[in-house]
Amino acid sequence: MGQNLTRKIIAQHLVAGEMKTGTEIAIRIDQTLTQDATGTMAYLQFEAMGVPRVKTELSVSYVDHNTLQTGFENADDHRFLQTVAAKYGIYFSRPGNGICHQVHLERFGVPGKTLLGSDSHTPTGGGIGMLAIGAGGLDVAVAMAGGPFYLTMPKVVKVELLGRLKPYVSAKDVILEVLRRLTVKGGVGKILEYTGPGVKTLSVPERATITNMGAELGATTSIFPSDEVTRAFLAAQQREEQWVELLPDEDAEYDETLVIDLSDLEPLVACPYSPDAVKPVREVAGLKVNQVIIGSCTNSSYTDLMQVANILRGKKVHPDVSLAIAPGSRQVFEMLARNGALADLIAAGARILETTCGPCIGMGQAPATNAVSVRTFNRNFYGRSGTASAKVYLTGPETAAATAIAGVLTDASSLGLTARVEMPQQFLVDDSMIIPPAADPEKVEVVRGPNIKPLPVNTELPDTLQASVLLKVEDNITTDHIMPAGAKILPLRSNIPAISAYVFSQIDPTFADRAKSAGSGVVVGGHNYGQGSSREHAALAPMNLGVKAVIAKSFARIHHANLVNFGILPLTFVNEADYDKINRDDKLEIRNLRAQLAGKTVTVHNLTTGETISVYHNLCPRQVGIVTDGGLLNHTKKQNA
Repeated sequence: MGQNLTRKIIAQHLVAGEMKTGTEIAIRIDQTLTQDATGTMAYLQFEAMGVPRVKTELSVSYVDHNTLQTGFENADDHRFLQTVAAKYGIYFSRPGNGICHQVHLERFGVPGKTLLGSDSHTPTGGGIGMLAIGAGGLDVAVAMAGGPFYLTMPKVVKVELLGRLKPYVSAKDVILEVLRRLTVKGGVGKILEYTGPGVKTLSVPERATITNMGAELGATTSIFPSDEVTRAFLAAQQREEQWVELLPDEDAEYDETLVIDLSDLEPLVACPYSPDAVKPVREVAGLKVNQVIIGSCTNSSYTDLMQVANILRGKKVHPDVSLAIAPGSRQVFEMLARNGALADLIAAGARILETTCGPCIGMGQAPATNAVSVRTFNRNFYGRSGTASAKVYLTGPETAAATAIAGVLTDASSLGLTARVEMPQQFLVDDSMIIPPAADPEKVEVVRGPNIKPLPVNTELPDTLQASVLLKVEDNITTDHIMPAGAKILPLRSNIPAISAYVFSQIDPTFADRAKSAGSGVVVGGHNYGQGSSREHAALAPMNLGVKAVIAKSFARIHHANLVNFGILPLTFVNEADYDKINRDDKLEIRNLRAQLAGKTVTVHNLTTGETISVYHNLCPRQVGIVTDGGLLNHTKKQNA
């Protein structure tokens, strides 16, 4: 039988293991990307490896998250990132050049290449036919140093698209439909590969919207074929020579199949507080809205914002609504300015934001108390907007624009749209805000501000682990719950001692102090623990506070890998009912830990209740070695010695 596209690309990059579902493989990484919220730590880790120059085909450092400069910290980090990039062979995308995923799609993405990014929405690159995977910063640092990326060989899900979208339905509605069917944990251990006749009706920016939000499924990544649509996009970006046709074989095999008829879809909305809480807009229509924000790496492309401009042209934003719009890149921003669409947006009453992530990560535009905010973003987790009492709804740009005019959640089909915005024949190309690495790196001095602190290093895992249960949490705890973002906390990303004070602060403000006092702790969680962002700080900061293990019903992929990388032992309940047998402040003990880790089942003694429970790990021998050595950096140093 023939191969699917996913297996073709993996086979071309495979350096260790067999492509057998559920087993560990290692692949060669062609490109990497970082953003400034994760980049400072990734480059500190890269420096610690002592490699003089990155060994990838291309590595890019973007500044798009921490651009709200209320103090010196963010500006200092940007200076550090620029000098590190110059010295070590990395391209540097300056603040204001745009959101990493949008810019990478426009200027750097190449079909068939592998891309590893220290951001969970790196799968955006799948829209152009890349195998693009989000990971923690340490994994990206290893890739830049020439090491492979290890992952569990995923199942490949065929998502067959039929028909064509109606004019008032967008690519956002496609991925919301997938989320409605599969849920936020339905993609764990899987890659979604989009096929079928409906694929050719979607532009590359539309495909990228779908692959971007595949991250909310917990999927390893999502991918579209590289076809004539891809070729047209690259030609418009003056990069046609980088195009290559990549298609699955006609008789390709898949592990699962999902069929979606695009012509049957209607405008959808994800309700608070999860991207899979999806309903038709018509069922929620009429809800009074206080704020609308259009942008983020999901829906900030040229075609997205031109559609919004078409809807708003000649109209006014409702007086009770604050409308903000953030173009995804400088290319998009300048094209809107040159063709007059920006003037239409301004005339309608929109507030134009910087070309950054901004409100999507709680960096500005926090809603009012108890406000309803409609956003074209990819996440609506509790508190992520910066206002705990706000309710955030996720929609496509058409619905968002219609809502901004009406003042209530509005089905865009009521606008009577008859045509979708077509891709331009040529994009405006100006790479002057992308700085290439220095030709004479030995002359470059890496500049470090006072907020950049040394990377904390873990200790080896003890053979007898005694620890208190510091916290017990429910299902779908996100990395935002564990390590919040926002304008107050994000500037501390390169200062682990300082940012550690905010671990679990939204759930329990006493957590950090109690953890430090305890010296050694365990966290107990439900299903899908650690979903959401790739932020390794959600593992690094708890490690700094003394967390030694997390026992959960199940884990999100990236967070599980980050826990391993920083020497925190991830354990899963054999019997989920045992979750009820552990409570906060219980004293737990694991004896002969190293010997038990040689198998799969580990016995945990609850010294407080006298109960004994069984847990298991799904670590391969390599990962067991990393955890017992106290993390990947310690393990690497030990192996090299």
